[in-house]
Amino acid sequence: MSRLSLFEETINTDVLAPGFYMKSPLAELSQHCLEAVRPEFASKVKKGDVLLAGDNMGVGSSREQAAEVLKFLGISCIIAKSFAGIFYRNAINLGLPAFLLPKDSQLPKEFVDGSSVVFDFENSILFLEGSGIQINLDPLPAFLQELINDGGLVPHLEKRFDEK
Repeated sequence: MSRLSLFEETINTDVLAPGFYMKSPLAELSQHCLEAVRPEFASKVKKGDVLLAGDNMGVGSSREQAAEVLKFLGISCIIAKSFAGIFYRNAINLGLPAFLLPKDSQLPKEFVDGSSVVFDFENSILFLEGSGIQINLDPLPAFLQELINDGGLVPHLEKRFDEK
């Protein structure tokens, strides 16, 4: 069972990967992910959970660790109204799916923090478990889906070079 972590506010890279802990190992840095806005987040998140955010997800510095800690903690995908460009590319390059909500769409009121959800990567759909309610997300291009399925940019390039 996957849970939804809903953040309606803008989440910046400083709260995802706080600067004070940037020189720490990833395991330690990840324990401080989002502690400024939700202190219990890192200790409660489970593998497969989905993060749903508002506008400009990942705005701030270009620190790759901001996306990396989410993947390390087990987040299966990030969905947002909009993304900061560098954060979006960092997530995709690390193999962490990042999807946009369709423009002018309204989040169904039934999707609340802690909801049980099922994420269908191939079809770009987030389902509210047991309800029949779903959110159709803007699909990723096939080449980005392949990159994510390969585990990120580096494994994807290694695979391509091995094929030649």
